Amino acid sequence: MSEILSVSDITGLVKKTLEEKFDDINIVGEISNFKAHVSGHWYFTLKDSGAQINCTMWRGLNNYVFFTPQDGMKVIASGKITVYPPRGSYQFDVRSMRPAGIGELQAAFEKLKQKLSDEGLFSADLKKPIPKFPKKIGIVTAIDGAAFQDMKSIAARRYPVVELVIASCKVQGEGAAEEIVKSIDLLNQQTDIDLIIVGRGGGSLEDLWAFNEEIVARAIFRSNIPIISAVGHEVDFTISDFVADLRAPTPSAAIELSTPNMDDLFGYINEFSYYNSQKMWEIINDYKDDVNSVISSYGFRLPQDFIKNKSQTLDNIFYRLSNLVGNKFNYEKNRLGILEEKLKAMNVDQVLKRGFVYLKQNDKVVGRKNEFFEEKDFTLKFYDGDIKINVEEKRK
Repeated sequence: MSEILSVSDITGLVKKTLEEKFDDINIVGEISNFKAHVSGHWYFTLKDSGAQINCTMWRGLNNYVFFTPQDGMKVIASGKITVYPPRGSYQFDVRSMRPAGIGELQAAFEKLKQKLSDEGLFSADLKKPIPKFPKKIGIVTAIDGAAFQDMKSIAARRYPVVELVIASCKVQGEGAAEEIVKSIDLLNQQTDIDLIIVGRGGGSLEDLWAFNEEIVARAIFRSNIPIISAVGHEVDFTISDFVADLRAPTPSAAIELSTPNMDDLFGYINEFSYYNSQKMWEIINDYKDDVNSVISSYGFRLPQDFIKNKSQTLDNIFYRLSNLVGNKFNYEKNRLGILEEKLKAMNVDQVLKRGFVYLKQNDKVVGRKNEFFEEKDFTLKFYDGDIKINVEEKRK
């Protein structure tokens, strides 16, 4: 009689057999029911026309996948078969994954492009204007890449007053899309960034794929700051190009589109200055001729003649008034001189100087005989001094 095994025993034997036999295999199939769990793990199904297998890709491993899997995409997954005993089911534990061919990436590109277009993310009406004279430009690219060095040198030559702010990030490979989104959001937190350039140099479809990711497209679309997409060479288009406010074929072209040429500005200023100086003189001369024509017209001379006549009348009145005041002044001056001479003639000192004497009694000048009292003292005032007469002493 054969050995009787428990469910756990048989499941354990199957698990050991499958996991030892299929420890490192590659499976090609079409993705369906793809789900990115909040834990970071991916759960999906690989299928073909005849069968399907459940797949799991753990967080940490899926960070190395340069694209976001989508339902319907054909991929080649590498990993091992594992058994989940509680359910008695087996699954494929995926360690790495790549598109089955360029056609798969192109199909995913077209599918996402159509989806975002239907949502209006490419609408021209929603494009923000690019500032003509930006003071500060944010750059989302790899700080050690050739694209950034080219942008720096071109900006310094064309428009040296502009400030470049680099938000460095990976631009290809695993995790690049997430870093690009983080850099765009970081620059949008600044209050003085006028423009953002998101870009990198050219490369293969796989190299540029981070700029075809949906999360990057949505980050560009929600940006409050205008964005120029400058990904790849002239022939390369990405989803970012369609969502951005302006597409530049190269990072170098992006700097040229976003900054004015210093030489052109100086030339414009010089031309503007010369042209407008000449124009101003022409306008002044034209108005000068018009003013002279008006001034010399008969109608304009009438008020001028009226003003001149009134001015002459006013001059005559002022002249007469001036003469009148002058004559009056001279008359009063002469009269004052005569009075001054009379006062000098009546001056007591002048009279005494001529030999006269006057008599004072009781501090009063005695001008009449009947005003003199013989019994009282008196004073004789001469020019050169006074003589006091004491009546009592004279009687003794």
